[in-house]
Amino acid sequence: MNSFDRPAVTGSALLEPAATPVRFPEGFVWGAATAAYQIEGAAHDDGRGPSIWDTFCRTPGKVHAGHTGDVACDHYHRYPDDVALMAELGLHAYRFSVAWPRIQPDGSGPVNPRGLDFYDRLVDELRGRDIDPIITLYHWDLPQTLEDRGGWTNRETAERFADYAAAVYGRLGDRVTTWTTLNEPWCSAYLGYGNGVHAPGRQDPAATFAAVHHLLLAHGLGAAALRAAGATTVGITLNPAAVFPADPESPTDAQAVRLVDGLHNRIFFDPLLRGQYPADVLEHVARFTDLGYLRAGDEKLIGAPIDLLGVNYYAPTYVAARPGAAGGGGAYPGTEGIEFLPPVGPLTDMGWMIEPGGLTALLERISNDYPGVPMIVTENGAAFDDKFHRDAPGTDGRVHDADRVSYLDGHLRAAHEAIARGVDLRGYLVWSLLDNFEWAEGYRKRFGIIYVDYLTQRRVPKDSARWYQEVIHRNGL
Repeated sequence: MNSFDRPAVTGSALLEPAATPVRFPEGFVWGAATAAYQIEGAAHDDGRGPSIWDTFCRTPGKVHAGHTGDVACDHYHRYPDDVALMAELGLHAYRFSVAWPRIQPDGSGPVNPRGLDFYDRLVDELRGRDIDPIITLYHWDLPQTLEDRGGWTNRETAERFADYAAAVYGRLGDRVTTWTTLNEPWCSAYLGYGNGVHAPGRQDPAATFAAVHHLLLAHGLGAAALRAAGATTVGITLNPAAVFPADPESPTDAQAVRLVDGLHNRIFFDPLLRGQYPADVLEHVARFTDLGYLRAGDEKLIGAPIDLLGVNYYAPTYVAARPGAAGGGGAYPGTEGIEFLPPVGPLTDMGWMIEPGGLTALLERISNDYPGVPMIVTENGAAFDDKFHRDAPGTDGRVHDADRVSYLDGHLRAAHEAIARGVDLRGYLVWSLLDNFEWAEGYRKRFGIIYVDYLTQRRVPKDSARWYQEVIHRNGL
């Protein structure tokens, strides 16, 4: 199919929580997700080396107000209390990432045992509370030393990733059963090397596509290393785009959708789940690079079967063929003549369109085009302008976030609809457990279901957290 059916219900029509109760399948996994650099802090503790995000945050003008992840939510020191909050909410699973610079400060060579000690303690704490740890090995914090040698444009980085994966499994594999290699390689490649809004901040389409391939190769090599060490559930997390035409009847808009879909989705899905890059995408990529980085046997490594596909979804993308349009810039090289339509309707604090039906369409498309791979929603959530006034007279000490509750309700119903249509969806992880460092936005955007007062590090469960607690208890809405 390589396309999406337009959502039957869109925008604000799905914002109001519906009265119809729904129940999820027995054994459906409920959880929450975070990422190391966004919450851990302790940037200089216990032998951790610098990452590309440490460097990027100190580059003037790159991150809002010069914010850094040096302290973040101080989860490194406060993890027992955070895990206690997870248990109170009834989470079945907690998805977190391991910071590569904690394990190998220079990205290669000897393993830093103190870095592994932290994750050892965290995993034990989770297991002690009957919470299943789901590990993401790479959530964007590449050791700076590897970036200095070319980063994801260098094949060596993929090879070093496999060593790192084996080292982490060697310490934690006896207690962690679910492993994902990478989080959102589209963001790492296109935002890090294409338009430069994320670390390492490069703007080079040739580097972008080399990074795509070496990230996928890292997945293949890392998955093989995990399997060789004994891992039984190995996957990857993507952030596929639900791409729709501005005019469903327009052939030129359909062509625009296919190109954008190729650059965002099929460039990852096809090698991972079909064992080869799509020919039309390679032809497009060849406009920017000679493909010399693609070697015999790479696609076979990348396409080895996976056990679980993580899907992150936040908002849909609408495009139209418009002569003279600037296209998507570095985030979508070679899309001149395509207009990326601005979001309409109710928006999140990130300015993202709210369209739960896009999640149903996305999950159904993946299920139809790439059958046989179980999925889990590894991230879904929204930033809103949450307020918590500690000392204001008459306040009740709570954070009322009705917009987030409505958002989550609509998207959970969309996920349930996908299951009703035959999609093998095994679980849902809300983004995010905690308010945190939101990359280039610094601390000004709040995605958490738990409010973090960054001055005191006090945690306050928002209304959405209590709502989610009830969803988990009922296994439904």
